[in-house]
Amino acid sequence: MGPRHKAWEGKTIAWVDFLNQTQLMSDERYIAVYIMASQRLSTLYIGVSGYLNRRIWEHREGLRPGFTKKYGVKTLVWYEPHDDMATAFQRERSLKRWPRQWKINLIERENPLWEDLYSSLV
Repeated sequence: MGPRHKAWEGKTIAWVDFLNQTQLMSDERYIAVYIMASQRLSTLYIGVSGYLNRRIWEHREGLRPGFTKKYGVKTLVWYEPHDDMATAFQRERSLKRWPRQWKINLIERENPLWEDLYSSLV
């Protein structure tokens, strides 16, 4: 049976893939602060998640409305694991206050070619 509403046409398979992927990653808790980019030296996004694999996949697939979807920010260029969400949130707030060049330096110190690190997570 196909989609019941015109807005769902062509999206049913993506939704099923999302459910399958989410189920596979649902119990893989990995707390981290991360930086994503649209391309090298371009738009940056800083976030935090308790389930990093799933959250990055959601960004890449454009499943949630917001900044990353609007600006095509899909490449994971840096991440930092944390033991608990409280310290992760604190680090995220700190990084968001940093000047842009400091963020670029942080990325380039560990990932000078701005390679997508998503494959290292899955």
